[in-house]
Amino acid sequence: MDEPDLDDLAAELAEFAPPEKKGGRSAREERVIAGFEDIQRFVEKHGRAPRHGEDRDIFERLYAVRLDRLRALPDCRALLAPLDRQGLLAGAPDAAAVDVDELAAELGGAADADDITVLRHVRASAEKRAAEEIARRKPCTEFEKYAPVFEQVRRELKDGIRKTNAVHALEAIKLAEIQQGEFFVVGGQLAYVAEVGEEIVTKYERRDSRLRVVFDNATESDVLQRSFQRALYRDEAARLVTSPTAGPLFSGVASDDDLESGTIYVVRSKSDLPAVAAHRDVLHKIGVTGRDNIAARFANAKNDATFLLADVEVVATYELYNINRVKLENIIHRVFDPARLEIEILDRFGRPVVPREWFLVPLFVVDEAVERIVDGTITQYVYDPKAARLVKAGSVAPRM
Repeated sequence: MDEPDLDDLAAELAEFAPPEKKGGRSAREERVIAGFEDIQRFVEKHGRAPRHGEDRDIFERLYAVRLDRLRALPDCRALLAPLDRQGLLAGAPDAAAVDVDELAAELGGAADADDITVLRHVRASAEKRAAEEIARRKPCTEFEKYAPVFEQVRRELKDGIRKTNAVHALEAIKLAEIQQGEFFVVGGQLAYVAEVGEEIVTKYERRDSRLRVVFDNATESDVLQRSFQRALYRDEAARLVTSPTAGPLFSGVASDDDLESGTIYVVRSKSDLPAVAAHRDVLHKIGVTGRDNIAARFANAKNDATFLLADVEVVATYELYNINRVKLENIIHRVFDPARLEIEILDRFGRPVVPREWFLVPLFVVDEAVERIVDGTITQYVYDPKAARLVKAGSVAPRM
């Protein structure tokens, strides 16, 4: 058998060969194709084209906007037509279905910043607008009201009562509605959401509200909630500060396998100091001890500045089981912080001491606080000195 003529064979195969490229694809074309392939994979997985809508997954919304853009750009349609096995380019772009500024801001770092199919130019505009709004800070004229709040949060972070979670690690739903009283770390500063205004509807028919955010550098910002969210997403180091949590801290009844861990004690001072004598019935020192013999804890009270250099009377005790005493004591002090007695005395050596565990709070409120510790709801409450009762956290203005 004669060997095939290679020239004839090459000629026959030539008609099946792909057309010769005149140079490789540009970086832009490669990105457009890669972005279109993402949409195709979505269609293969879900059996439909991506759709707009706030109830949709954020990546589906991204793909829907991307597809609209590709349909609207003639050069992209021409480039992708040979690859469009699913007929995705046939539809018309739905320009009114989504506010691309808002969506691009929400996406934050969810997509490659170098991908022109991911609204790069739009996102820059949204980020600029959000950054400008956050940057329009002004001095906080009543910062003295908030300084103790920031100090308390730092103390609770140090004591482990609070923690911080990276914003980028949270599910989007957790930042969907920023609440009054929440703390964040943004731009390296601790931020407190002091007020949440009434809900408004933007010109894009999106719900929003205006926040008053106070920062620990004595400035504040009047900012839209969505703009604040964008600032958080844009900051790779942004953190959400958790609320103090306790859970069911202890049971009032010990079981066979329980280990007694200590006792909450409430004492009144017998001091003759005018500030003490004037409020003796409601002035209490509230603490936690691990001693079995409670009396031994106060045996040397008259020589101890933390006990106001006077003997004390024990008015209530509550036994603890399987409990972290330090954490519990910190939580109790947080709850009653608005009623903390501000007093400075000299110790036996003439040195100034500021006792921190004395509170102007009725005993029946302490009883209620212990009940809420038992059922795990204590972290939702704080003491209101004016009403002399526990109220939901966030409904009491910080102390002056």
